[in-house]
Amino acid sequence: MNGSVVTLACLWVIAAAVVALLPRRWQYLPGLALLVAAGWLMWRLAGAYGAWVVLPALVVVVSMFRRPLAVLLCRILRGPGTGQGARQEEGSE
Repeated sequence: MNGSVVTLACLWVIAAAVVALLPRRWQYLPGLALLVAAGWLMWRLAGAYGAWVVLPALVVVVSMFRRPLAVLLCRILRGPGTGQGARQEEGSE
């Protein structure tokens, strides 16, 4: 069972490399699927090998998705109604 988790993690890396080769507009849906799968894979790796194995995997995932995660974090911290559209409406008054 442990070998299959490692195999899935290796396949995830290959899939991420393939998605990175796609044009940016085609990366959103596969990238979201990879991000969700990364959480599941890290949970399985932690169960099979311990939390210390997940630490490098977490660093890799955050490194690969640093910009989308930063945008998501900014949107969460700012709250609703504070995006680009809200700024443009304020400036037009």
